[in-house]
Amino acid sequence: MLARCYIERWPLRTAFVISRGARTEAEVVVVEVKLEGCVGIGECTPYARYGESPDSVVRQLEPLLSELAAGLKRSALASRLPAGAARNALDCALADWEARYNGETFCGPDSLPTVQTLVIDSPQAMAMAAIEAVAAGVGVLKLKLDDRHVLERVAAVRAAAPGAQLVIDANEAWCSDNLVARCERLAELEVAMLEQPLPAGDDDFLATFTHPLPICADESCHTRTDLQRLKGRYEMINVKLDKTGGIGEAEALAEEAVRQGFEVMLGCMLCTSRAIRAAWPLGPRARYLDLDGPTWLAKDAEPPLRFTAGRVFWS
Repeated sequence: MLARCYIERWPLRTAFVISRGARTEAEVVVVEVKLEGCVGIGECTPYARYGESPDSVVRQLEPLLSELAAGLKRSALASRLPAGAARNALDCALADWEARYNGETFCGPDSLPTVQTLVIDSPQAMAMAAIEAVAAGVGVLKLKLDDRHVLERVAAVRAAAPGAQLVIDANEAWCSDNLVARCERLAELEVAMLEQPLPAGDDDFLATFTHPLPICADESCHTRTDLQRLKGRYEMINVKLDKTGGIGEAEALAEEAVRQGFEVMLGCMLCTSRAIRAAWPLGPRARYLDLDGPTWLAKDAEPPLRFTAGRVFWS
């Protein structure tokens, strides 16, 4: 099997602003594998929060790519690479190759719902973005927030989009000091879910109060080994292939999470449509789907998925 990996940089149509800062491009690592006329492609988005960079991911991958010709199997990846972006790109490339080689045809839903993300801005600007999204048919808005003007921003969006479902992602930016009162106010504003309000290493406080709205673990949950410590702190987990290390562990995590009583959110990084296609089989299992990563790109990879009216269509 021949294999190669390379870095791609995709400019964004506008800055993507979260509590950790702003990004103006998506940096992804692509893996291609080829054997007997079939080509499989996988993509990952290295994330600095987890100590990853495009260069570090390439360094992780290169030794294993040379081993594919010697018969390295997809089933062995978990013993050779830690869960994370590098393993995800290789796992997805091999899974894509297997499907093409075996002549498997697409049998999933033709479309999936997705939230539309509103990045951090002034309350007025976020309200205007909400109006535009709802006018385009979006039903679920995901608000990125830091620790400033939280209630003002949420109240402005709620007033601008009274019929929309709101979910919030704080990306670990809050502290426990006013979390209880803040959660109560967010529930009054009919926020449907709150994602990762506290740092992953400092989320014990979530077990000390009854949550007036569901709280979802993102940075706190990577693989099945995390689930035990999340009990009593979170009601939902965000499954992302770049955290789990590929589709195999992602499917196992989602199944085990549901068995243990968690609800599931399916998320993504800033990515191209290739990454969304890889995650597609998990879509029907999730209560919330955050698959709008490619909508932030000025130009998507070919062939692009189609996003319209709060849904993403397989194409």
